[in-house]
Amino acid sequence: MNNIELNEKLNNIERLLLGSKKVLTFDEACDYTGISRSYLYKLTAAGKIPHSKPNGKLIYFDIDRLNKWLLRNDRKSTCETNDQAIEYILRKG
Repeated sequence: MNNIELNEKLNNIERLLLGSKKVLTFDEACDYTGISRSYLYKLTAAGKIPHSKPNGKLIYFDIDRLNKWLLRNDRKSTCETNDQAIEYILRKG
């Protein structure tokens, strides 16, 4: 990737993060998530990622649903797990 493409991609990501855009195009979703075009297409074709195809062609993503999908299967840190264990023990006596 050359400098011009890299700058363009960074500008797109900055615009997405700082803007109040609610709906992302396919390319914007790739930039936003860091998922490659081919893998994102596979995910949409398999129905594994929430998306919309209002006219049956172009693919769009609701940024809130996309964020929820990205943050699924949350894993707690060791510290969080230890804190919960201590709280449990103190509550149960």
